[in-house]
Amino acid sequence: MKILVTGAAGFIASHMAERLKREGFSVKGIDNFSNYYDTSLKKLNRDTLEQQGIEVIEMDLRNPDEYQKLEQDFDFIIHFAAQPGISASVTFEEYLENNVKATQNLIGFAHRNKRLKHFFNISTSSVYGLEATYPEDAAPKPASFYGVTKLAAEQLVLAESRTKKMNASSLRLYSVYGPRERPEKLYTKLIACAYKEESFPLFSGSEKHLRSFTYVGDIVEGIFMAVQKHHVLNGEIINLGTEAEYTTQEGIDLVQELLGIKIELELVPKRAGDQWHTRANIAKAKKILDYMPTTTLKEGLQLQINWYKSNFL
Repeated sequence: MKILVTGAAGFIASHMAERLKREGFSVKGIDNFSNYYDTSLKKLNRDTLEQQGIEVIEMDLRNPDEYQKLEQDFDFIIHFAAQPGISASVTFEEYLENNVKATQNLIGFAHRNKRLKHFFNISTSSVYGLEATYPEDAAPKPASFYGVTKLAAEQLVLAESRTKKMNASSLRLYSVYGPRERPEKLYTKLIACAYKEESFPLFSGSEKHLRSFTYVGDIVEGIFMAVQKHHVLNGEIINLGTEAEYTTQEGIDLVQELLGIKIELELVPKRAGDQWHTRANIAKAKKILDYMPTTTLKEGLQLQINWYKSNFL
């Protein structure tokens, strides 16, 4: 079967494309190679995928004309592509264009794929708001442009299911880390600061934030399980993450322990819209998917450190 993975040169999607290829799927990736962060990192991911026989097409989901680059015979679409993160440097219009309008364009393309069995929207715990500890039927209360627009994208996709136009579901991910994590994210930046002997900018108060730090391999496993059980997921929202909680400070301490390096912390003003507590409520994923993350934070961080050393030192 044939699967389209959007945002395929990015962090999580590149791992997902690899897993699907190993399982025997025909995988096509697309990415717009946004300059939100260093495009050389995305190109490194693309090269890794193409060495495994996974083509990654450069195209922009916001441009309807570019969909002509794609065949119309996909069995599944897994939609990762988005304007990520909570950043004061990103305008609301950029979030709107990349997260909402691009998703609506992709839905239009999905309808032209007569073989399409299921559309998976990749969402985020940010839709829950400042505290993300709830089951999937809780009322979302996003507190950032990112969360608001990801919720809007999710609802566009689920509306297709409600109106019986397309089988679709949405998977909400929690605090994913691991090899290929974006350079501005917590652990990649911590590791980089350690090796470069630079201070790490710590948002004021964030050291006390609680997070469900979830290893990327455990996320990929959950999404793969969803693909396998797509026939029971139409219209469903599923949380994917770990139930284990750590403060940001505990994560910092663990990186220092694994590296044997003391990292200087520089307090900077707190970030608006930053979640203060996430804990993945995965009772539904356990019941429907038999989902159970297995990677400890220490194990996952060691794998991330190994990746960083192999590619950047």
